[in-house]
Amino acid sequence: MVTRQFPRPVELFELMKFKKPELDGRKRRLDSALTIEDLRRIAKRRTPTAAFDYTDGAAEGELSLRRARQAFRDVEFHPSVLRDVSKVDTSCEIWGGPSALPFGIAPTGFTRLMQTEGEIAGAGAAEAAGIPFTLSTLGTTSIEGVRAANPTGRNWFQLYVMRERKISYELVRRADAAGFDTLFFTVDTPVAGARLRDKRNGFSIPPQLTPGTIIDALPRPWWWIDFLTTPKLEFASLTSTGGTVGELLDSAMDPTISFEDLDVIRGLWSGNIVVKGVQSVADARALADRGVDGIVLSNHGGRQLDRAPIPFHLLPEVVREVGRDTTVALDTGIMNGADIVSAVALGAKFTLIGRAYLYGLMAGGRQGVDRTIEILRSEIERTMKLLGVASLAELEPRHVTQLERLVPRPRA
Repeated sequence: MVTRQFPRPVELFELMKFKKPELDGRKRRLDSALTIEDLRRIAKRRTPTAAFDYTDGAAEGELSLRRARQAFRDVEFHPSVLRDVSKVDTSCEIWGGPSALPFGIAPTGFTRLMQTEGEIAGAGAAEAAGIPFTLSTLGTTSIEGVRAANPTGRNWFQLYVMRERKISYELVRRADAAGFDTLFFTVDTPVAGARLRDKRNGFSIPPQLTPGTIIDALPRPWWWIDFLTTPKLEFASLTSTGGTVGELLDSAMDPTISFEDLDVIRGLWSGNIVVKGVQSVADARALADRGVDGIVLSNHGGRQLDRAPIPFHLLPEVVREVGRDTTVALDTGIMNGADIVSAVALGAKFTLIGRAYLYGLMAGGRQGVDRTIEILRSEIERTMKLLGVASLAELEPRHVTQLERLVPRPRA
């Protein structure tokens, strides 16, 4: 039998501990986000449908994106025990410089569309966290503006080779002069992918006030107030080149891009040349043989070719083939620090986050980006400790098994 008694007031008082209420609404909602998926849900509530879907969506049936994310979920970890993991070192050297974490912020276009602080928030958060920030050719903050926002940190520049080559050449020179140390030569966009969510939403750059967008904006007036009371949304590094936003976007995709263009750009750039958008072992080998400083295994976040190869699945074979000759990095599908740990264990020297960063931006501006980095840092550290590794260098393929869900059928 259980002996029952009246609770004593002193014991009740010990249980009645109330937290001080948080009056800052932005901090309150960001503190409630424990995962990147939580930030995504907050971002969806706070951002008009067309802008959110531009970030969240991918090409056609969005199979490439779903498969990339599923590949990270289909991981089995193999921890070691009885290791001293009281402290873990998450820092690394990448392309001639340091990073406090094994990831940086990926290049994203139209970033101020998602939230008005845009690249300034991303660059400032990257500087504070000690990680690199990458500016897109189609960024909405200029090369010089990003440098001013991140004066002591590492800035990288992502290049589209435009149809009017002299525009690209001038961008390279400006980024070099501004002290950007690494250039991402992007190779997976000969034409634009078919992003069907955007077409169905009637999405345009810049956004237009229509009956549909007005109705969608009613529960999110803060977004439109920000949009209408801040500087014009434009490709900030391209404003001096002439042409409308649509014309510049169209000219950024050029099906004639070739190895010769890579050679020309290498002659103009004094820093590291990294080729972004590699999706096969053969191409990785060809680029390594040409002496590039690195490659990024990427299918552009699933936004170009749907049913494209899964970068995380390609990683082990590419590292075996070219890992001694060039630095291999990876993006697409990362939503958790454990995803980053998995990639490093299988040979990636670095990773990049795109949507994860933008979800934080949409959820809370600069503070939201800080929260994204904080969440991923915590997940990386916890995963490393539970695996029994105290540094990134201790991560090895033996720590990870890629479980197979999509197995190719034998060829005839």
